[in-house]
Amino acid sequence: MALDYRKCAQEISDHIGGGANVVSAAHCATRLRLVIADNGKVDKAALEEIDGVKGMFESNGQLQLIIGTGTVNKVFDEFIDITGVAAGTKDDVKAAAAAKQPIWKQALKTIGDVFVPILPAIVASGLMMGLVEALGKAIPSFSGSDWYSFLDTVANTAFAYLPVIVAISAARVFGGNLFLGAVIGLLMIHSAFLNGWNVGSAEAINSFFNVTDGVVPSWHLIGNVVAIRRVGYQGHVIPVIIAVWIMSIVEKWLHKHVPEMIDLFVTPLTTVFVTALATLWLIGPFFAQLETWVLAGAQILVRNPVGAGVMGAIYPWTVVMGLHHMYNVIEAGMLASTGLNTWMPIASAANFAQFGACLAVGIKCRNQKTKAIAVPSSLSAALGITEPAIFGVNMRFFKPFIAGMIGGAIGALIGAFMGIGATAYGVTGIPGYLTINNPLLYTILLAISGGIAFAITMSIWHEEEKKPVAKTAQVTAPTNAVISAGGAKVIAPAIGKVIAREDIPDETFASGVLGEGVAIEPTEGIVFAPFDGEVALVADTGHAINLMNDAGFELLIHVGVDTVAMNGDGFEPVVKAGDQVKTGQPLLHFDREKIKKANHPDCVVVLLTNSDDYEDVQVGANV
Repeated sequence: MALDYRKCAQEISDHIGGGANVVSAAHCATRLRLVIADNGKVDKAALEEIDGVKGMFESNGQLQLIIGTGTVNKVFDEFIDITGVAAGTKDDVKAAAAAKQPIWKQALKTIGDVFVPILPAIVASGLMMGLVEALGKAIPSFSGSDWYSFLDTVANTAFAYLPVIVAISAARVFGGNLFLGAVIGLLMIHSAFLNGWNVGSAEAINSFFNVTDGVVPSWHLIGNVVAIRRVGYQGHVIPVIIAVWIMSIVEKWLHKHVPEMIDLFVTPLTTVFVTALATLWLIGPFFAQLETWVLAGAQILVRNPVGAGVMGAIYPWTVVMGLHHMYNVIEAGMLASTGLNTWMPIASAANFAQFGACLAVGIKCRNQKTKAIAVPSSLSAALGITEPAIFGVNMRFFKPFIAGMIGGAIGALIGAFMGIGATAYGVTGIPGYLTINNPLLYTILLAISGGIAFAITMSIWHEEEKKPVAKTAQVTAPTNAVISAGGAKVIAPAIGKVIAREDIPDETFASGVLGEGVAIEPTEGIVFAPFDGEVALVADTGHAINLMNDAGFELLIHVGVDTVAMNGDGFEPVVKAGDQVKTGQPLLHFDREKIKKANHPDCVVVLLTNSDDYEDVQVGANV
């Protein structure tokens, strides 16, 4: 009897709390994938009894109902119609599941997603900036040359226009229009605004606005209720990301509610206006006030060694928030009152600690892409430009970032006890030797802060790297058929002893709810194509493959039991969804030893998932 797709979908909805309890829904070749808002409303026992649901499990924040190839898509369509939930993709479901993670993990992931694509730009610029600044300090005559001016302009371009680059990348992450994101980024550094790095300088204000009182003018749009200070946000990161996040929300909402005939001009116009107003009126001023608070707190803390240690720890966080440029106000004040800048050693300790942590990652990691980012980023940090190291490596892996905070705190504390300082401001790290009052003590400070961060990172950070699967030696594909139905056959996909379905050490497979078939206790770590057909699906973790052929077979090949928990370690598919394959063609390499070390049976399960469509299914070692 044919499955009643709508009845199946209705019962699923009834036992999960209805559409209101569904965050996201999608399907793959065999499973309905759901992200549930409140798991307490889910009746798991009832779900397993629904006609059409062949099994159920939870993985990575998803509730997955096994329905079967060719059936799941029809049940899914009815489910969407009944619940009113928007149809999504597997990536949408993954994103929704990730959204249920703790806020701090979501925030770090978002920052990482924004910065990883733009790393080449900021790594190259950071390293070049550090070198140019160091040369300018070491050779005074060079600092006034055209070559210096040219190189400095090229080097700082990525940082001078960082909000634009960040905005474009953030728009991609949040699903907004990239060009509208670029407009928001450009707005935040518009030439009509005072450069954000000079906002504390009365001289810069007077020169830029042609005033004499050192007060930044404002636009009063609705009296004093909506007043916008004409200050840019050069060097800021978080305000830009928040602004583009708001922009993306507004844009998506408008696309859904504005009639299509006027959407083309109403949506972008309204999106930019609303985002610009919110950014310059609310988001920007909030961070400006935050700068004031941080500056006041920093001035209080640096008056004693313990406070200096605290600032050495939290300094990297102010870099993340784009607030670190304001410390020039503290340094200028110190030089004016005492002639000695004791803030510089604190910043150097913090920066050199991030260098040590990033260098440790570069040395310890085996992933060549990570190494290619970490090593030059660490060199940039050693020269005083830490953004590439922080955003590209340390904060992305987080443990190195914490190690850098610890190293920075200890280095700053020791530097304060030593009483060292600088005779200028604007440089840290290795270029700081040109302004420091005691090079020997400064060397000790850098060695301590960088060395501690390096040692801690080497100790606590471990690379999560999927090692390549060892290839099996050249072997001949099996020729014996293990499943037959409707006049067609399924050849054994692996070499080894064939065991009955009932003997598979997994209740779901053994019960037959996923279809008739067998398992093979492999002697070689390779899966072959069991017939001429098409790859319908390759599991994200590489441990399972779905195949279809012209005879109507819908086949599942699953390597091991519960091996999804290995997250792909030990599995290396050599085909992808949509590929046409021939009988005996290699599909997948797997590491039997890794599977056994992970305490999973390594049997290769092969099931005809639509076996109910045939009346003459036979299974065995040679059918």
